[in-house]
Amino acid sequence: MSVAIKTEGLGKRYTLGLNNTGNLRESLSSAVRKPLQALSGRREGREPATLWALRDVSLEIADGDVVGLIGHNGAGKSTFLKLISRITEPSAGWAEVTGRTGSLLEVGTGFHPELTGRENIFLNGAILGMRRAEIRSRFDAIVEFAEVERFLDTPVKRYSSGMSVRLAFSVAAHLEPEILLVDEVLAVGDASFQRRSLARMGEVAKEGRTVVFVSHNLAIIRALCKRGVLLDQGKVIVDAPAEDAINEYLRRLERVASDDLLERTDRTPRTGSKSRVSRVAVRDVATGHSDVVIAGRPAIIVVEITEVLPEMHCRLIILNSLGQPVASLNSEVPSPRDVRDPELGRRIECELDSLPLLPGRYRVDVRIESREQTQDNLHAAAYFDIEPGVIAERPMPPQGADGDVMLEHVWRLPG
Repeated sequence: MSVAIKTEGLGKRYTLGLNNTGNLRESLSSAVRKPLQALSGRREGREPATLWALRDVSLEIADGDVVGLIGHNGAGKSTFLKLISRITEPSAGWAEVTGRTGSLLEVGTGFHPELTGRENIFLNGAILGMRRAEIRSRFDAIVEFAEVERFLDTPVKRYSSGMSVRLAFSVAAHLEPEILLVDEVLAVGDASFQRRSLARMGEVAKEGRTVVFVSHNLAIIRALCKRGVLLDQGKVIVDAPAEDAINEYLRRLERVASDDLLERTDRTPRTGSKSRVSRVAVRDVATGHSDVVIAGRPAIIVVEITEVLPEMHCRLIILNSLGQPVASLNSEVPSPRDVRDPELGRRIECELDSLPLLPGRYRVDVRIESREQTQDNLHAAAYFDIEPGVIAERPMPPQGADGDVMLEHVWRLPG
């Protein structure tokens, strides 16, 4: 079987803090001083810090492979896709890509903002090496899938992020690239679009084309991909069947969640924030126990932060063991019962009258904001277990039942 993508010692290094505060005059001055300092043997200041976003990655992806890239934020997944898409150049090693490549890595990837949707479809097709007649033959399918017919002759700079993603994915998936690269950007679209996109990627995979897919949703990776590549700190940790890569990722997530949260480097934004999450705990109100909750009982999620800022808000996402979101709790969506209590100090509390989750293991992702600016965002900030309980006087099924939530309900059955 021929190889679609091959990398050898691939790496990407970024310089941190270089010219972050300098202006044009300072940049020109620095450019003049550096040769003079080299001649005189003097060096001014400290060398800028560097970060290897990707390092020594050697992979072979065969034609027709469907590969899922997994790992926490900052692991190097998006950097890998940008390198093999030729969006950025490597600092070390090389990548060889054989075949026509369609990429969806960021909102509006490959679009010219001043051109209309119609013009961008033809531009993208031309970039992929397609004849105008080929593009025309697929034009209606692209427009129908993207649902942007009314806006075809509008410049894409006026599109919403959702419209841009729909059109970009539709172009990438329907112009028959031999290699399809898709990042987590699909999360921008609505639920209906995500379902259709995943179905389309499944069709592309069945047609024997190569797909490389990045997602934090492990259930999607499991369903779509045969092979999984786990990245951590820019290096390949596991390259194995998707199930094995997912299991190793889950084990690593649990270990990271047990560490000091302030020491975590997989958060966004990494620098510049005034407040950080220092601890997250899920507690059963009746027993007072942390990290183990009886289903159906009241629970409280406590988020401790390093500093209280004006107009702070918190968003919690509860996910099942495969990384599928089960519930979203957002303080920006107000309720008359919400309060702001100065006596809480550096603590945020989310009270739940009942936690109707089915038995199993769950995790909590947390994001805090101040005046609409993200201060901290952590995946797998805490884990907790749900033990069987009772919902509205109905005992829960044991662990292993379908789904994640048991709704309060009443049956009417024939006698």
